[in-house]
Amino acid sequence: MASFVVLVALMLTAALLSAVTVLRRRNRTTENADGLRIEQAHRDRAHVARYAYRHPFVDGSFPGGSSQSRR
Repeated sequence: MASFVVLVALMLTAALLSAVTVLRRRNRTTENADGLRIEQAHRDRAHVARYAYRHPFVDGSFPGGSSQSRR
C-alpha cells in the first residue's frame, strides 16, 4: 500500500512540474527578430507535417496521391 501511495505521489509531482513548465513557457515572449524567425520556421514545419501526415496522404488512398494500382 505504501508503494502505491509513493507511486501516486510521484505521478502527481511530475504532472504538477509539467504544468508549471508549460505555463511558464507560454508567458515568455520573443525579444528579437532571430527568435521570431525561429518560431515562424517551427510553426511552418509543424503545419507542413500536419498536412503531409494526414490519413489520406499516408495510406495512398487520396486521388492525387501515388497509388500502386494506378501505375
